[in-house]
Amino acid sequence: MTKCTIGLTLLGCLALSGCQSAATSQGGRSNEFGCIAGTVGGAVVGGLLGATIGSGTGQLWAVGGGATLGAAGGSALTCR
Repeated sequence: MTKCTIGLTLLGCLALSGCQSAATSQGGRSNEFGCIAGTVGGAVVGGLLGATIGSGTGQLWAVGGGATLGAAGGSALTCR
C-alpha cells in the first residue's frame, strides 16, 4: 500500500468524523456515536484487510468487499 493510499484513507476517515454530531444530554446520542464509530471502523478495517489480497482489479474488488462486509459487521455489533 502506498503512502498516498494511506493518506487518502485517513483523510476520508477524518472527513467522515466531521459528520458526527457531539453527544448531548439527550439519551440516544451516545449510542448513535457508538453505532457510527463501529460502522466506519469496520469499513476501514475491512478495506485495509481487503487491500492485502490480490493485485489489480481483483484487489479493488477485495477492498470494496472488505469495506462492505466490515461496515455490515461493525454495524451489527454496535447498532442495537
